[in-house]
Amino acid sequence: MPTIWLISVPTLISQTANLNVDVQLIDGVRMHLTAYLSSQHHEETWVKGGHIQIDKLDFVSPGFLEGVMNYTTIRIGLDEFNYGDTHFRRTDNARAIFNPFVGNYIMDSFSTEAFGEVTVQKSGLLAVVGVTNGKLNQNVVKNDKTDNKPSFYGKLGVDKQISTDLRVRLTGSIYTNHGTTTGTWLYGGDRAGGRYYNVMHTLPDTLGVSQGGEFEGRYNARFTKLTAVQINPFVKFKGLEFFGIYELASGSNETPAYKEGAFTQLAAELIYRFGTDEKFYVGGRYNTVEGKPKDSDPVDLKINRLNIGGGWFISKNILVKAEYVNQEYIGSAWTGPSNARFAGAKFDGFNLEAAISF
Repeated sequence: MPTIWLISVPTLISQTANLNVDVQLIDGVRMHLTAYLSSQHHEETWVKGGHIQIDKLDFVSPGFLEGVMNYTTIRIGLDEFNYGDTHFRRTDNARAIFNPFVGNYIMDSFSTEAFGEVTVQKSGLLAVVGVTNGKLNQNVVKNDKTDNKPSFYGKLGVDKQISTDLRVRLTGSIYTNHGTTTGTWLYGGDRAGGRYYNVMHTLPDTLGVSQGGEFEGRYNARFTKLTAVQINPFVKFKGLEFFGIYELASGSNETPAYKEGAFTQLAAELIYRFGTDEKFYVGGRYNTVEGKPKDSDPVDLKINRLNIGGGWFISKNILVKAEYVNQEYIGSAWTGPSNARFAGAKFDGFNLEAAISF
């Protein structure tokens, strides 16, 4: 029987919903499919993505490569792929129950691309290797303007339950694409829209033109020939939980007429969970992004965000959150036609969110 998750986040501003279908096809082979029933960016129902997960190769012959498959998982499909650990803690449209806050990270590493990956796990050690076609929007066009380069990614890590009270995880991930027309979606692949609705929208100017879209609050340098590295420490001791990000994203494209720059993202998240079955939590997150879109830019762009909030798991399927967010665009680099409206910009306020997952 399929397992169906319906996740909704009703607020005064937005209602979103996902429909997840998980089906055991045969022993050791499962299918996953996610549809966005409604989202900020798309009002209509549409498929986010799906994949097949293979944990046994008995369909080839009974016991085929059993010694290898005891530690190996294969995933193939068009879906989110396993770069970094932040996508495990982010809100995916209405899938909000795994995120202790309302917002995702400023440089939000998440995309849905055609991919294949292999994960090996043994004795707390893990390794991932994978490849995608580097495209959010799928097409087969090949001409002098497209190069269709694939993306490659990998992850190494350790995840140990040291004792009943202590769990430690540390992973490092890399993603690289050397094309000029693919690989630009790593920080812009979430088509559901940003989590802070209608922030940074300007009033119409004298020509009746307003600025701001449905993805504000995040930042994507849109580097071509992108290489990104993300390191994620995680420590949980009793009810105290720490999660961190060190991420470096750089572009090596030198056309047209300029060399791309690099950005560094840092984040630290501290959560304290308490009560029966840790049904309550409070915490804070600090997230900053700093760097240059072009290597020749004289000064860095910088964005700082602070989140303070808490939540209540009314049941394992129902979560209510409250959050205060404060985000600032720092420095004198916010100039030019696309960035000038961020000069000295800031938004802050309170958010309430409810998630139902089953």
